[in-house]
Amino acid sequence: MARMYTDLAEWWPLISPVEEYEEEASFAAELLAGAATGPVREVLELGSGGGHNASYLARRFTMTLVDLSEEMLAVSRRLNPGCAHLAGDMRTVRLGRSFDAVFLHDAIDSMTSVDDLRAAMTTAYVHCRPGGVAVFLPDHTTEIYEPSTDWGGSDGTDGRGVRFVEWTWDPDPHDSWIRTDYGFLLRSPDGTVESVHDTHRTGLFPRATWLGLLDEVGFVAERITETTSEDRTPRDVFVARRSG
Repeated sequence: MARMYTDLAEWWPLISPVEEYEEEASFAAELLAGAATGPVREVLELGSGGGHNASYLARRFTMTLVDLSEEMLAVSRRLNPGCAHLAGDMRTVRLGRSFDAVFLHDAIDSMTSVDDLRAAMTTAYVHCRPGGVAVFLPDHTTEIYEPSTDWGGSDGTDGRGVRFVEWTWDPDPHDSWIRTDYGFLLRSPDGTVESVHDTHRTGLFPRATWLGLLDEVGFVAERITETTSEDRTPRDVFVARRSG
């Protein structure tokens, strides 16, 4: 795993503040509730990370949160003490029960091969009740991907602070992944500042691959366009229903 999800996890609330998730969590909640054929009360989030989406979704649903990183789960437990937290890999985890809906936010981008993406979709299908829905919200699909640079960060009440630059680029347009490099400046409460470089690989697949794999694992899926007020290209969202 990238350092952001291991030894840098304690900085996550300053790298990506929870307040920035309200709009997209509200959008996801409407999809989760509206696309299923029955009431949606119990939701499984695969790749829940620091729990920022869950902090909003939990106001409406009973949330079970699964993530591969124990460090990120610790961050989420502090933010979401009322949610169930379980360590697991979205490709292989099996909880022995099903849910009204399954949500996969940008953690699905960690699937960099078709086999891995299919495995994560299968996990969502296995845990989705008949008549339920799975919502996938990747950061990129091939059709709308563009190299980009971004920056951000925030300050905490304890004297800590973070500033970062994010650079996303594609080393090889013929494969199924892209690269994001992060440069972090981390300020400790005593005023010392440390610089850290972190590199992520994330999957990049065409819409047809998404829809084809979802159909292959048993879903009836459609692509819709994200609704957002942010100054960026709206993302592709895949809404996958399990018939029954």
